[in-house]
Parts: sequence; structure tokens; C-alpha cells
Amino acid sequence: MLSPLTHNTFRTASRFHARRFFSNKQGFDSLVVGAYTSKNQPVLTTQQVSKATRDRIQSQLVQSQFKKTGDVRVFYDIDGIKQVAVVSLGDNTFKNEHEEQERVRMATAVGIQTLQNQGAKYTGVDVSVDIQGAAEGAVLAQFSFDKLKQKTEEDSGDKVVEPYLVEENNSIQKAWQVGQIYGASQNVARMLMTTPANLMTPKLFAEEVAYLLAGLENVDIEVHDEEWVKRQKMNAFLSVSKGSAQPLRFLEVHYKGAKDKNEKPYGFVGKGITFDSGGISLKPSANMALMKGDMGGAATVAGAMYGICKMQLPVNIVAIIPLCENMPSGAATKPGDVVKAMNGKSIEVLNTDAEGRMILADALHYTSSRFQPKHIIDLATLTGAMDVALGQVYAGVFTNSDTLWQQLEKAGESVSDPFWRMPIHDDYVKEMKQSLVADLSNVGSRRSGGSCAAAGFLKEFVDKDIPWAHIDIAGVMDCHATKGHHIKGMSGRPTRALIELMKSVQQ
Repeated sequence: MLSPLTHNTFRTASRFHARRFFSNKQGFDSLVVGAYTSKNQPVLTTQQVSKATRDRIQSQLVQSQFKKTGDVRVFYDIDGIKQVAVVSLGDNTFKNEHEEQERVRMATAVGIQTLQNQGAKYTGVDVSVDIQGAAEGAVLAQFSFDKLKQKTEEDSGDKVVEPYLVEENNSIQKAWQVGQIYGASQNVARMLMTTPANLMTPKLFAEEVAYLLAGLENVDIEVHDEEWVKRQKMNAFLSVSKGSAQPLRFLEVHYKGAKDKNEKPYGFVGKGITFDSGGISLKPSANMALMKGDMGGAATVAGAMYGICKMQLPVNIVAIIPLCENMPSGAATKPGDVVKAMNGKSIEVLNTDAEGRMILADALHYTSSRFQPKHIIDLATLTGAMDVALGQVYAGVFTNSDTLWQQLEKAGESVSDPFWRMPIHDDYVKEMKQSLVADLSNVGSRRSGGSCAAAGFLKEFVDKDIPWAHIDIAGVMDCHATKGHHIKGMSGRPTRALIELMKSVQQ
């Protein structure tokens, strides 16, 4: 079990004290403050500063060519605070409140990273513009996976970030705590995805999630082994796991937060390939190490469930996570093998590297037939074609429901973790239905429309009367470089959007 990694991957503080800006009664050694730069005239967002200090800072900002959104300047020994980072929020005009919140989220992250790189240990954050956005940025900015590295003296001691308040305020505290949970939930997904595959096997993943959710109210967890999977006739799932020495796991998380515990749940399904070598259809060695993150769907579902359970949202949810490795061996599934899925359809495995759709096929049928949920959303790092199509900006959504799409689009916009709707059409799966030996093959003969074909394959295993969305997160799986709260490495997206979705559907 990796509980030390879980507890130390992100650090937040839940202490709140009355305070005045720049009086520093609480002993902050640093402070993050925003500033608008309308017409190249910087204006500090906080009002909790003397006129003389405000004029001095704003004058120096002008002299330093402080103009662009995200620009940061550090001032030293200002009214007893060792370092004050002023970050530009850009022009004081926004398309909507979500854009404003994202600028605060990014500015807070930039400010904290700048200060902590210069040794800051106890940082206050100006929350005068958007409290939740500031809290999310503060938590997301501090994510790092350095628990396997040797410690140095510079690494000693916790780095604490708190809101910079004039006095106790319950509404501010609540909004800050919500932001902390949103950020921490994405960091949970980042941690699961970033952990090396030898330390995040299917068994360890299931144990880690059980540990994370232990003690939270209205949560039940079931972890099934290979014998149970065989009894369920999940042969598509079994076919992927056969090549690995690591035993598979099938994880169920049941959260009953609604007043009526018997009310139909919403369904999440996450692809949990804890390492994907491609199997017999072996991947190239270049960048294969990134395939420890091929359980990004499972990780984001787990992270979202952590946040939903932590906030005790009044909904019922069932989260299904099939977990295994995809490895080559003498026991592995071979190209051309045929297996019969849980729903009775036979599948010809033409490419063992198209394994995600195989384990999702059984998981989706199990979820739809066993629980008949209000809707099902599956998440998977499913196709490289999605990365080609949308890159690292949007996650692609395939859905049979306009209503569910509208809910997802709104949730993504609300937390600046956007989705883009992709097409579903029978012709994309037509070629896969022309197998000579099975009902379906797991790939077509052509590369074009790969993401659409994969979505069409999954649709064959979902009850047509249930609203369903498939979210391909292959493109947003990782970040190539750090930019504000987007940290280089595994992204943990779209965890916050999933929480926001479930927060909105119950309103």
C-alpha cells in the first residue's frame, strides 16, 4: 500500500485565522496578490493595503513593464513580509465568471511556484477576486512526485498555503475548502498516474483507492479477483490480463449520498490498464514508460470519487474500474484469437494493443445491465488518434445523449477543463462487423477515424436506452511543460470537471 505517497503528494492547510493584509499578524513569510493591467496601468486587486504601499508597488510595476497576463514581480520586505509576489490577471474584462476564475487559478499557481522556488514556507493568498479558484490554484501548483528521491536539507519542512483574510468568515472558509477538495482530487489522480507501474499494480491500485476512501461516509468498496471475473464471464477483460504475472482486480465503489439510498445511481467506468506494453502487438520502446499512465481513466474516476465523497454530494454513484496489465508472454492473447464478451458477443482480437476497449466492453455491460444507471460515463486513454485530433487542450466526448453532452460541456467550461464533442456514426464500426470468425473485430483495417471507431465499438456494449458518454483522454493525459497549475507530467484531467458535473446534476 502506498499511503505515504498519498498523504505527502499534496499539502494543504485547513487552519483559518483573522488577519489583515500586510499587517502580517499570522507570521506569513510571503504573499501572493493579483493585479489587473487595464491600459497598462496596474491596479492591485486587494483593498487591504495602505495607499502609500499600494502606490509604491503600482509605480514599480509600471516601471518593470508589468503588462501580460501571468507576468509576476516579486517585492521584498514589504510591511514586514519578506516576499510579495504580484501576478497579472490581465485586463479587467472577462467573457464570463469562469474565465475570471481560471485567471485567478493560474495567477495563484504562478505566484506560489515563484515564491516557493525562492524558499517561501508559509504563504498567504489574496482571495478578494475568486476564493475557490485561488484555493484550487494553490493546491494544484504544489503537486510534485518526489517521494522516491533522496531528501536534502532544502526539502525539509512543510510548505503551507492559507487564505489571507481580514477576519473570520464562514463563507470564505467554505469556498476555500471546496477549492482545496477540487485541487486535491485532481492531485489524487496525478499521484495514481505518476506512480511507477511496479508500485501501482492492479492490486496496489485497488488498495490505494480503498485507503483513500476509507472512513468517508456513505461509501462501500468491493474488490473482486480473477475467479469472480471468470464467473461473470468477462472474457474480454480476461483476455487482456492473461499475459501478465500481476493478478487482475475489478474494483467497485458505491457511494450513496442521496436521501433515497435506493435511487438509481449515476455510473462511472474507468479504464485501468496499470501498464500497457501493447501485448503481443508490442509498442515501440520510445516513450513506452509513459504507459504507466494508461490507467488515467481509472485514476480520474478515483480522484473524482474522492472529491464527491469528501463533499458528500447528494447523489448515488457506482464507479467501476477494471484493472490489469497488458503484457506479452507465452500465455498472452495472440492476434487472431477470439473471445466471447460478457454480453455474449464474440470478438476477434486483431490487435492486442487495442486492449482498453476490451476491458471496457465487459465493464460497460456489467454497469448497464447490473445497475441500470441514470447515465454512464466512461473515461479512457483509449486512442493515440485523439491526441492527434485534439492535442492537450480538449478531451474528446462521444455520446448518444444531447442532454448529457450539454451537462458535460457546461461542467468543463465551469472549471476550465474543456470537452469537445466528437461524432458517433454506425459507419465507423461497420468494418469491425465484417470479421469472418466473430461478431466484431477489435480494430478495423484502416487507421482513419480511429477514435470514432473505438467509440463505436464501446457503444455495442451499452444498453441503448441509457444515456452514455465515452471520454477519450489520451490527448490530455499528460502535460509537456509546467504552466501555472498545469504541471509537467501526468495531468489528472478531467477530474475537476467530473466533480463539477455531479455537483450540477443534483441541483
